[in-house]
Amino acid sequence: MHPITRRILNTYQEISRRKTFGIISHPDAGKTTLTEKLLLYGGAIHTAGAVKSNKITKTATSDFMEIEKQRGISVATSVMGFNYRGYQINILDTPGHKDFAEDTYRTLTAVDSVIMVIDSAKGVEEQTRRLMEVCRMRHTPVLVFINKLDRDGLDPFILLEEIEKELHIHTRPMTWPVGMGREFKGVYDLTQAGMRIFAPEKTAISEKMQWVEGLNDVALPGIIGEEAARKLREEADLIEGVYEAFDESLYREGYLAPVFFGSAINNFGIRELLDTFVRIAPPPAARQTRQRTVQPGEESFSGFVFKIHANIDPNHRNRIAFCRVVSGRFVRNKFYTHTRLGKQIRFSGPTSFMAGEQSLVEEAYPGDVVGLYDTGQFKIGDSLTEGEQLSFEGIPSFSPELFKQVINDNPMKSKQLEKGLRQLTDEGVAQLFIEQPGNNKIIGTVGELQFDVIRFRLLHEYAASCSLIPLNYYKACWVTASDKNTLEKFLTGRGQHIAWDKENRPVFLAESEWMLNVTRQAFPGILFHFTSELRPESALEN
Repeated sequence: MHPITRRILNTYQEISRRKTFGIISHPDAGKTTLTEKLLLYGGAIHTAGAVKSNKITKTATSDFMEIEKQRGISVATSVMGFNYRGYQINILDTPGHKDFAEDTYRTLTAVDSVIMVIDSAKGVEEQTRRLMEVCRMRHTPVLVFINKLDRDGLDPFILLEEIEKELHIHTRPMTWPVGMGREFKGVYDLTQAGMRIFAPEKTAISEKMQWVEGLNDVALPGIIGEEAARKLREEADLIEGVYEAFDESLYREGYLAPVFFGSAINNFGIRELLDTFVRIAPPPAARQTRQRTVQPGEESFSGFVFKIHANIDPNHRNRIAFCRVVSGRFVRNKFYTHTRLGKQIRFSGPTSFMAGEQSLVEEAYPGDVVGLYDTGQFKIGDSLTEGEQLSFEGIPSFSPELFKQVINDNPMKSKQLEKGLRQLTDEGVAQLFIEQPGNNKIIGTVGELQFDVIRFRLLHEYAASCSLIPLNYYKACWVTASDKNTLEKFLTGRGQHIAWDKENRPVFLAESEWMLNVTRQAFPGILFHFTSELRPESALEN
């Protein structure tokens, strides 16, 4: 076989065995705990940790930032990979808190499917709805895990009805709970006719499975009790009559969500979820660029940066760009084209991840996420290719709604503060604006918690302390115009409300919605942008 043919066939084989997905949920639904248990089943870890609680002191593997360990929440996307039954599984565990939704939105551009975690007692919550809108916009396949069945919660049929009504997606139960809370006896596998008996196991794998020959097996009442068996049969008949049969093509198109029940904290119901996921989840998909559609099976490498993380190792002050491989094969020490800068770059130390731990990568394939050591040359949305000019689409920025001016508490640490502000805002969790004259620095975010995280990280990672003074702004808008004179007239006329972002693009800071509308009417030649893709562009329209 010709070497090129062999390499192409090998690439296709590697693509077909990759499953890259994100785990999303409302805060406290159990997303990070589920991530930990999937790693346990994949053999990536041997003892499961948990998010911070009074009973368990070991912090979760995916929460590696110090502030996450202290607060027991996820505030940054973690990337983890492991092998399971011949598949390469790449998990992107995202922040659940709404203040960090922008990080999650961008992460969803790098996955091919998602697992959505829902609290059985709370049902569909606000952040769940927002995340589902992003998934629906991209037709991302969604698999649902209804968590915390070991606690009293809503009736399973009510939960399914709520999911369909609130999230606008059809559902199909794949497993079904027997009881709930103190009466929780386990889950019945509707596709394999297997009954898994509930056996709480927080840190290891439980394999307590009792198979039955269907719901009419005479052994079933002896396993779960006569009344529970009768109710299970009735509910299973209702499921078959009400819900459409599972259709893999509808799932992959984002119209049908398979649903599983379990208890992540007790490591229960995970096996069925994972086994079904590797069987039905799609392999790496094509990605759209401004120039054309890029197929994963193409011979030439291409990829895009969807996240940047400063100080992933605080001891070395390094900065990592997370690059999703879209096509071809990424090879260590090979030169690639940074399309925005138009320069050739090679990477001698690309890494794969297990949360905070990293290992050297010799090669990577479509679906993989590679960590590239960055000296400040990357921005979110940047593309890498083997020479072709490609710009990947769909990586959103955001218009901040909360603003605070940065006051340096220690003038002796001005350089550290400057560096910290620029590196942390490069990660995309906040925007940095500069007012002139005076070089006043303003941080804009979509949530209050982001300010706490920035202050914490500035102090602990850069030894820079600062005060953040609230500013009364309604919205920040990037402004563009079709000609230079129109733009200059606007910038002069509204100079007291103009700041500049890190790419030296003008930004209009509106004090109210009324003020924004009045300004729009006064300057009809100016375009005001609330959202845009994260790419540096001129304020003059092409």
